[in-house]
Amino acid sequence: MKNKKTVTGMVLVMCALSVISFKNIGKKSILPVKDTTAGLFLPDKFKAVVVVDSLEGRARHIAVNTNGDVYVKLRFPDSIGGNVVLRDTNGDGRADIIKKFANYEDKGPYGTGMRVHKGYLYFSSETNVYRTKLNPKSLVPDAPLELILHDATAPHEHDAKPLAFDNAGHMYVAYGAPSNACQQQNRVPGSKGIKGCPLLKQYGGIWQFDEAKPNQVQADGIRYATGMRSIVAMDWNTADNCLYVVAHGRDDLRLQFPKIFSAWQSAVLPAEEFIKVKKGTDVGWPYYYYDPIKKKKLLNPEYGGDGIKAGNGAKYTQPIMAFPAHWAPNDLLFYTGNQFPARYKNGAFIAFHGSTNRSPYPQAGFFVCFVPFKNGKPFGQWEIFADGFTRKNTVVSVSDAVYRPMGLAMGPDGALYISETEEGKIWKISYTGDKAKFSNTQLAQMELRKKLPGFRLPDVLKSDLQTGMLKGGAKVYNTYCANCHQKNGRGDGNMIPPLSGSEWVTGGKFMEKDLAIRVVLNGLDGPIKVKNHPYNSAMPKHSFLSDADIAAVLTYIRNNFGNNSSLVTAAEVKKIREEK
Repeated sequence: MKNKKTVTGMVLVMCALSVISFKNIGKKSILPVKDTTAGLFLPDKFKAVVVVDSLEGRARHIAVNTNGDVYVKLRFPDSIGGNVVLRDTNGDGRADIIKKFANYEDKGPYGTGMRVHKGYLYFSSETNVYRTKLNPKSLVPDAPLELILHDATAPHEHDAKPLAFDNAGHMYVAYGAPSNACQQQNRVPGSKGIKGCPLLKQYGGIWQFDEAKPNQVQADGIRYATGMRSIVAMDWNTADNCLYVVAHGRDDLRLQFPKIFSAWQSAVLPAEEFIKVKKGTDVGWPYYYYDPIKKKKLLNPEYGGDGIKAGNGAKYTQPIMAFPAHWAPNDLLFYTGNQFPARYKNGAFIAFHGSTNRSPYPQAGFFVCFVPFKNGKPFGQWEIFADGFTRKNTVVSVSDAVYRPMGLAMGPDGALYISETEEGKIWKISYTGDKAKFSNTQLAQMELRKKLPGFRLPDVLKSDLQTGMLKGGAKVYNTYCANCHQKNGRGDGNMIPPLSGSEWVTGGKFMEKDLAIRVVLNGLDGPIKVKNHPYNSAMPKHSFLSDADIAAVLTYIRNNFGNNSSLVTAAEVKKIREEK
C-alpha cells in the first residue's frame, strides 16, 4: 500500500491535469507537436533529418546530384574552396563526408547560384558563372572550371546571380539593380527618380545566354525580361515550359518619404511578387510597386506616387500571387518528384529568408512556403510547409533568428532539401505516410501558424514594438538606422554589417570619431569589410540630419550594442560637415 504522501501527490497531479484539460477545452493550439521533424514544424506525416548541422562558410543555394550527393554554394568562400560537397554513405540521410572544393574569387556574400544541369555543376559568384563536368566516379568534381559568364560591373547591390535553365539550351541569369528605386541619389530621402531610368539598360531584369558557350559577357545575351529590382528565387517550370521568379520588392517607403508613408505602411508594403516570366515581360520597377492590400500596382513616390495613384500600373505584368512585404524570397523550386503526395506534384516551394525592413514591427517570413498549382496556375492560398527556423514566435531583430531558410533542392528519391545561411545547416524532408490517404486535415495545424506574429498582418498600434519609448539618439537610430542595422545593432549578417564592435563605428587610434561622422554624412558604398567579413550594400548619405541629431545617434551607437566609446558633439559634426 502506498504511503499518504505518495497518494496525496498523485491526487494533486491528477487535479492539476484536470484543470489544465478543462482550461484547454475548445481552444486550438497553434503549435503542432514536434516528433521526427528535427526541430521544424511540418505537415503531418512529413519527417526531417539534419544532413549537416553546420558548415564553415555557411550556405547559400544547393543542388543534389542523381546519386544523392549534395553541392552547396558557400556564403563565405576561402582559399580552400567556395563550394562544399556532402555525401551520405550509409543511407541515414546524414552527411558522412564533407569536402570543400573550387577555389575561385567571390567578392562578397551575394554569390548564390548552384544547379546541376545536364551532367554539369553550375554555380555563380557575384561576378561570374562557372560550370564543371561531374564525374560519377569522383566525389569532388575533378574537371577544370569553365567560365561561362563574366559580369564586369559587379559587385554592387542585388547581384546575387541566380540561375535557371530551359529545355532548349539556354541559361537565364538575373541582373539585380544597384538601386532601391532608381533615384538621382540612391536611398537619400526625398531624392526623385531618374526619368527613363538608365539602369534598366543593363540591370533590373533577366538575361538569356547560351548554357554551354564559355567566356560570355552580358552583351552576348538577350534581355529576356525587365522591371524587376532584385531576384534571387528563380526556376524553370517544366510543366508549362516557362520561367518563374519571386521578386524582392523595394524598401524604405517611410524612410524615403516620411510625409507620405507611415512606419506601418513601410512595414507592410510593397509585396514580394510571384511572376510568370515570358520574353518581353516588364514588371514595372522602378516606376511601380505592387500593393498586396489594395491588390494593384501603384506609382512609386520617386515618380510622383502618394500611396494612392495607380497611374499606368495596370499595363505592367501583374503577379500570379503576392506575398507580404520584405519576406525576402531567396529560392524557388517546382516539385517534380513522386515521393510527396500527389497534391505537391508540379507545385512551387519558396524559401523566404526573412525580413530586415519591418521595424518597428516584428520581422516576418523565415519559412518555406508551398503554392499548389493546377493546369499551370496557382490555386488556393499559399501554405506554410516548413517553419520553426527562427526558434521563436516573435523576431525583433533579424539576428534573433537562429536559422534563415535560403536554398531548395530535390533529391533523386523526391526528398526536399533546405539550406539556411546563419550556420550552414541543411535538412532533408521526406514523407512517411500513405500518399493515397493524404488530406487537408494534415495541413490544419500548419494553417493555424499563420496567426503567429511572423505571418499575420501587424496591428498598427498593438504590434508596434517601440511606441512612446524612445527619445534622443535612440529615436533617431530607430527612425533612420534600425531598418537595416536592426534594433540590436547586429545587422543581418549578409548585406548589412553589424555596429557592435565595428571598426567603422569606434574608429582607429587617430580617427576615433571622424570616420563614423564622415560615414553618416557622406554615405558608404560596398564592398567593405567589417570585423574581417565582407559586406556589399549601400548606406546613403544622412547629411539631411542636423548636426545635433547626427551627434546624438552616433553617441547612442558608440555606447550601445556592446560598444563603449566617447560621445560625439554637434560641434565635431559641424566641423567635418564644413570641410571642403
